[in-house]
Amino acid sequence: MRILVTGANGLLGQKLVELISTKNDYLIATAKSKLVIDLPCGEYHSLDITNRNQVESVVQASKPDVIINTAAMTQVDQCETEQDKCWLNNVTAVENLVHACEQTKTHFIQVSTDFIFDGTYGPLDETAKPNPISFYGKSKLAAEEAVQKSNTDWAILRTVLVYGVTNDMSRSNIVLWVKKSLEEGKTINVVNDQWRTPTLAEDLAMGCYLAATKKVKGIYNISGDNMMTPYDIAIKTADFFGLDKSLIKQTDSTQFKQPAARPPKTGFIIDKAKRELGYQPHRFIDGLEVLNAQLSRL
Repeated sequence: MRILVTGANGLLGQKLVELISTKNDYLIATAKSKLVIDLPCGEYHSLDITNRNQVESVVQASKPDVIINTAAMTQVDQCETEQDKCWLNNVTAVENLVHACEQTKTHFIQVSTDFIFDGTYGPLDETAKPNPISFYGKSKLAAEEAVQKSNTDWAILRTVLVYGVTNDMSRSNIVLWVKKSLEEGKTINVVNDQWRTPTLAEDLAMGCYLAATKKVKGIYNISGDNMMTPYDIAIKTADFFGLDKSLIKQTDSTQFKQPAARPPKTGFIIDKAKRELGYQPHRFIDGLEVLNAQLSRL
């Protein structure tokens, strides 16, 4: 199977490149700029997915069986303050990819987010009704709707609070932030009134790969299986790495003045993915083991 991955320089994109490279499938890696990791096999194309002509050209030339779109503008507050840029990257880009898939009869997989929900309850299954409370969430829901209205086969994979180690470490995530802050002796304030099911990047990559190879259709929740607050995550991270957890101070979201609202409670029920894809995520503590092993090799 020929699998095209967009956003190959991102956390998920890097993990997919690494995973697919170990399989018998043919990898087509794409990114807006030069790859930050080595490409062991397959081919690479420079691709700006906000440019419809570029998208059509690359898709027609590389002839993928499946496209996995991992590219997105995910900085929630930046999306709130730069809405045109957010829409271009999260909605227009998806419309471009969908259009190319329609022309070439390519199976399309869109990665989405728990931020399409308002956070009034959780964990959520695939039938939960979206109601985004941030512009980022609105853009990701609009992207889902564009996919669902398309005339190509599609799957939407929703995920939550992804963590992991990237090759260039240009972006942080909650686990790396907690570890670095405590190692530097910094006191950190961490909220205890939001709930998520944090997702190891390798698990999300495997979920994407399983969905691609099975060419499944519809919506799937792909996340971790442990419901935790960011404070819980911080404490477990400190314990795992033997760091001073007295530096971690509980607080609530009212103490942070951020441009974008966050849903208080999401998290996903992943029974469908387990049943239909054979998806089996790591426990959070085991995810920390994976992350630690990678950090030791850097």
